[in-house]
Amino acid sequence: MTEHQPYEILREYDGFETRHYPDHVLVDATVGGDFFEAGNRGFRPLLGYISGNNVSAQKFAMTAPVMQTPHSEVEHTVSFVLPAGVDVATVPAPRDAVVSTRAVAAHTVAARRFSGGSSEPRYEENAAALLAALAREGLTPAGSVYFARFDPPWKPGFLKHNEALVAIAV
Repeated sequence: MTEHQPYEILREYDGFETRHYPDHVLVDATVGGDFFEAGNRGFRPLLGYISGNNVSAQKFAMTAPVMQTPHSEVEHTVSFVLPAGVDVATVPAPRDAVVSTRAVAAHTVAARRFSGGSSEPRYEENAAALLAALAREGLTPAGSVYFARFDPPWKPGFLKHNEALVAIAV
């Protein structure tokens, strides 16, 4: 079974919840392309990294979710979360120049779950709904909305678990 990134639910609201994520390590690939294309382009080098395409040939278990942060309509960062307990100080350097690693400090996010396939309008609709719900509750985003996918591409869309997330000021 795939390890899921750990978090603690802080509070449930109508349409979203707030969560606390502990310190963790991400492997990132910033790539070009539209939303769907970038997701595919970023996935391959990240899979290579966790499969041993790094300076020590170390392999890591696949985790969920795969995250995607849009920077523009044609540039996105796709990220894998390394397994819990991995220390950024001991993470091997990537061999692929598009791949990087980074430590992420503990933080609080707002998360909105939704199902369905990887259509950009579906993601944008849920990002807008999340931001509207935050405004309704008087919460302030502390960054841009990003997205999490939890399922393989062959799983039927109506069964897929996706999320729109944004860090919030606490």
